[in-house]
Amino acid sequence: MTQQTMQSTAESKAIAFALLLIASYVSPLFILGENAHIRVHDNLDSNIAWYKVLVQSGEWFGSVNATIPQLINGLPRNALGTEFSGIVLLHALFPSMLAYALSQTITRIIAFIGMYLLLKAHLVKEPETWPIRVFVAAAFAITPFWPSGMLSTLGHPLALWAFLNIRSRRSSWREWLTLALLPFYASLVLGFFFFLFAIGVLWFRDLIVKRDLNPVFLSSIAFMTGMFLLIDYRLVYSLVLNDATSRNEFLSSRLGLWRCVRLTFKNFIYGHHHVATIHSFVILPITITVFFITALRKNRDRTERAFLLLLVINLGLSTWYAFWFHKAWQPLKEEISLLNTFNFARFHFLRPLIIYAGFALGCTILWRMGRLGRRVAIGSLSLQMIVLFMSNEEIVYRSINAPTFRQFYAVNQFTDIRETIGLPMNEYRVASIGLHPAIAQYNGFYTLDTYNNFYPLSYKHRFRQIIAKELDKNSKLKTYFDTWGGRCYIFVDELGKKYDYRKNSKKKIRHLQLDTNKFKEMGGRFLFSSVPIMNSSANRLRLLNVFDNRNSAWRIYVYEVI
Repeated sequence: MTQQTMQSTAESKAIAFALLLIASYVSPLFILGENAHIRVHDNLDSNIAWYKVLVQSGEWFGSVNATIPQLINGLPRNALGTEFSGIVLLHALFPSMLAYALSQTITRIIAFIGMYLLLKAHLVKEPETWPIRVFVAAAFAITPFWPSGMLSTLGHPLALWAFLNIRSRRSSWREWLTLALLPFYASLVLGFFFFLFAIGVLWFRDLIVKRDLNPVFLSSIAFMTGMFLLIDYRLVYSLVLNDATSRNEFLSSRLGLWRCVRLTFKNFIYGHHHVATIHSFVILPITITVFFITALRKNRDRTERAFLLLLVINLGLSTWYAFWFHKAWQPLKEEISLLNTFNFARFHFLRPLIIYAGFALGCTILWRMGRLGRRVAIGSLSLQMIVLFMSNEEIVYRSINAPTFRQFYAVNQFTDIRETIGLPMNEYRVASIGLHPAIAQYNGFYTLDTYNNFYPLSYKHRFRQIIAKELDKNSKLKTYFDTWGGRCYIFVDELGKKYDYRKNSKKKIRHLQLDTNKFKEMGGRFLFSSVPIMNSSANRLRLLNVFDNRNSAWRIYVYEVI
């Protein structure tokens, strides 16, 4: 058996082992089911409930002018994204928790395949470096990505593999099929707009430096862009043709120079929770070490130059992210609404690809330095896998005593509430206090409050009248609602920006001031509060009942407007 054959066999076994690692990583989701601990922020508190509401609304394939009556008396259908998203299909076919587990698995397997193909074909080609490409790909695949982003960032390596093959004029139907299918399981605004822009820059660089028009490469960029625009047609309509939305009042650029500099290095060192890379403990020290090794060399090879380029791009992306919030942008954002309604700071969503590709190149540079370098590279890969496994949702959220899926949505408890109220759910509206409205939404209640990326600006102004006195008491809440408003919640001064007062909480609201007349005018009849309201009568509220359940994280005080 030749050395090359032995290496190929070892690589195949390593791939099987890597897939086994990925399977073990996602296994708690299948084993524990609804007793699993998963991310709350921008997940349980929003997206998972949205998918269920959308599928059950009858407007999954509704027109661009359709509304979802269960949310805010008619949330525009376009606010819940495209009907052609694979994750919506999963939630239509399976119970929510199983759909979530399947989505996690699909995303991670494709992320592994994409990063492995990219490294083997373009970055880490030497046969003997198979441990680097296999286990960097495995590490990339188990990063704690934003669940509803799907392949919006973790699909970048696979797309880059396809584009680089087309660019080098050695593509087949596989590359084109990849570009055609990825948009069905990814989002333009959550990652691929920025990726396609970067690929466009690469084509333009070839045109200027190499004088290479490469029309097939250009057409591939146009092809994938066109696929995204067709699939995300609701987004295009909303950005270009829709009326004023809550995003028109965004005030995102208000940082000074020093705070932007601090944010640059914070993002570079720690990353961002929507594109978590968990690179601070292992990858960053290795990157800095390899940087000093390569920076001191005069004649750098192709791998070293690529490593340094990725490091510069990485730092540049963090800088762009931070300075997008500099106050100098604000006058321009007020003049051009698209700069408010579309988050151009998200170029940093390219960083997972950049960081892990750079990690692979850094390990390759170490590998070439002899036995010690190989040991450091293998040790780094092993440590990074351990760190990532320790970042598993089940471990992280269990350790902080977060509620499980079952405890969060508390289906049995809300069934009791619904039966006690005893009215058809479409005949009244509810809102929540100290509790995410997504919980009531998941359980079928029609809510005046919500958490959505955009909704009519006129509704935000009407809803604000309900909570105006509470906002006047608390400048932070007032700024939060008025300059963003994505969380259209019943904010209470005494509760602050906390939305999960659980049943063991001793908190009480003593000085609530809501405009319950406005609440009732908008169709509101019941308030679901996770804490008792001591001056309920002063707000024309009558306690209907207190609901508890051993499988729920909450104790719900249901108040009726009288």
